[in-house]
Amino acid sequence: MRVGLVDDRQLDLDKMHAIISSINEIEIVFSTTSAEEAYQQIKNETIDVLIADIEMPHLSGYELADIIHSHALSITVIFVTATSGYAVHAFELNVHDYIMKPYQKDRLIQSIERLLEKNKSSEITGRLYLKQKNDIHIIQKKDIIFIERSGRSTTIHTKNEHVTSYLTLNELEGELRERDFIRSHRSFIINIHFVKNFSLYAKNSYVVSFDGIEETAMITKDKVKFLQEYYF
Repeated sequence: MRVGLVDDRQLDLDKMHAIISSINEIEIVFSTTSAEEAYQQIKNETIDVLIADIEMPHLSGYELADIIHSHALSITVIFVTATSGYAVHAFELNVHDYIMKPYQKDRLIQSIERLLEKNKSSEITGRLYLKQKNDIHIIQKKDIIFIERSGRSTTIHTKNEHVTSYLTLNELEGELRERDFIRSHRSFIINIHFVKNFSLYAKNSYVVSFDGIEETAMITKDKVKFLQEYYF
């Protein structure tokens, strides 16, 4: 699990770093006193967990959590702070934990261990189950390149197979809440990790090419701008 740490007080940051680095299955991607640097990492989503102080100059930990929440980024937030006044609002942002300073080492370790267990128990949600008459197709979400709606049927494209379903894109979109997937067009959902390039098709749309397959999808001009701002 990839973790980022941010606290404007170096002493508090060093304490967090020492505790987190002692936990197995954890990689510290960055440890900084700059909330602006943490923001850049969040935009690129190079981390799974952000552990942050709340009150910091220029950009607060609460504002970082709000960015994560409002853009549906797959980053879990833990607040470690001397400020109690944000507790209610923090949990409205689905913050994993709210740890008050000063805190014992075990308090932070237990919070991370709970998160690791939660992630392990939810691994099954990484699969998509499609019922078709007498068959059930099980597809790893990470293997989905794009999904196309045509007429009354929907085709799910992976590198190895094409699976047809009668689920609508709206129904599938509800199953694919991971940040990797976006509704690029009224007839398409794409996995951004497979995108190779965009080619202008019309004034307000592009053709999307992918690594590994010849089939293409469509994306609107507005969605390309969104990807440029928040993903690439």
